[in-house]
Amino acid sequence: MSVSMLTVAVSLKAYSTFDVGGVSLKRDDAPIFLADMSWTEARDYLSERPVGLLPIGAIEAHGPHLPLDTDVIIATATANRAATRLRFLSVPALVLPPVSYSVSFVGTSFPGTTPVDPDPFEQYLTSVLIQHARQGYRSIVCCNAHLEPAHVERVGRSSDTAGERSGIPILFPDQRVEPWVALLSDEFRAGARHAGGYETSIVMAAQLDAVRVDLLPTLDPVWIDLPAKLKAGARTFFEAGATLGYFGDPATSTAEEGHRMLNALAEIVIMALRQAGVDVP
Repeated sequence: MSVSMLTVAVSLKAYSTFDVGGVSLKRDDAPIFLADMSWTEARDYLSERPVGLLPIGAIEAHGPHLPLDTDVIIATATANRAATRLRFLSVPALVLPPVSYSVSFVGTSFPGTTPVDPDPFEQYLTSVLIQHARQGYRSIVCCNAHLEPAHVERVGRSSDTAGERSGIPILFPDQRVEPWVALLSDEFRAGARHAGGYETSIVMAAQLDAVRVDLLPTLDPVWIDLPAKLKAGARTFFEAGATLGYFGDPATSTAEEGHRMLNALAEIVIMALRQAGVDVP
């Protein structure tokens, strides 16, 4: 049975096996969520020195067809998929509560986008990572889905600072760059990576009812390299040429492609852990 990664914990109460992107896994491989635990349950699970997976997103416009918390959905789905993969490999893993507000000023040309200033965001994220790291994790991975350059810079700095202070690997695999970007879609690599086929497909795979699927056939492709436009001086999506707040081709989105991308994002997490010397088979 195919189960949404965001509802799998509930669904598993009734099913002993489940399907993740075409792979049948056992009930014991389902992701475990820190926020669902009591403190005694957290104490017992943390004694196994799990990998912590921290979803990081934004509250930001993603076209007329996706919700403002799209990046939170994608980051959480990435963490869920990675946790499932790790537990399948007999590595304890714990999905942490997401960081939802972040540095998202590029989207402020559209209502609802709610950014946080860079300095307080960095201080907050650094503190969150350090406080988690002190509780017994073998490593923490930032599963970031918000790609605004100023935001990515601060996530990287927070990860570095928290890793230095805590003494454990705190990882931030930036999917925009090699070797990770090679695992993602042609659209993503071309820079048309905001609310197009890449992100819409992932949301379809993770939380289909969040997508306004009736609007997809009405959305023409917007083949603009967003990172290049931002580097050239555009300050907002609108200035970069996205009059409706999306880039790429959302009309071509499918849940199957979304599962393929989630598998790739989970593989990036696994590869980053191995690269950092964390004990992952």
